[in-house]
Amino acid sequence: MDVIKFVAHSQRVINMSSSYGWLPGAKYTNLRDLKGINFKSKGFLDIDWKNYSFSRHLDAVQEYEPFLTMARDVESIEQLDSILSEADILFKHSRHVAIIPKDTRLNNRLTELIPEKFILGYSVPTKYGGTAVSLESFDRKVHLLGGRPDIQRKLANLLDVMSFDCNRFTLDAKYGYYFNGDKFVKLLGGGYENCLEESLININRIWSDYSQSFHETSSLASEVIV
Repeated sequence: MDVIKFVAHSQRVINMSSSYGWLPGAKYTNLRDLKGINFKSKGFLDIDWKNYSFSRHLDAVQEYEPFLTMARDVESIEQLDSILSEADILFKHSRHVAIIPKDTRLNNRLTELIPEKFILGYSVPTKYGGTAVSLESFDRKVHLLGGRPDIQRKLANLLDVMSFDCNRFTLDAKYGYYFNGDKFVKLLGGGYENCLEESLININRIWSDYSQSFHETSSLASEVIV
């Protein structure tokens, strides 16, 4: 089974990405771009983790019945019970629900504390956020949340990745840059759609040899933290 790739962006980007096998994503706060998009049972519904509203999230999950949605980030272990209760409700309307551990007190305790029916969300470290929970703690299928495509692929050598979402390449495309498989470089001739297309091709390429099983390559651990 191939790794599932999501992009949460405009209809223009979602439609282009779909021709390369990517699936649609959106935050529950920004559903307008889903008009005319086949989202039910295959989409990724993200959250506004800084200003989370369970009621708004649940309304969107009930309406769109996505393939995958995130539960509220576990920023403190004291929140875990209430987040798991919310996740149970979300699970009635979404094929998969991911729990996003961020409190380091959860290190090496995910097997014990988080039911097997939930996958895990790994927040890829960027200047906007991330998780300090150890990679070794992630004991099951993982969804990679955001970050650069090269960092995501390196993380996949250490985690059992089911899916990921990536918008970074859309930001660089605005300035005439595309992802070449290793890094972002200027595209001769430029063009927003040309940059998007080249990035999609190269992101697909670097994942083409990935097998969904644990990859023990601990020497890469220091390379994947931004």
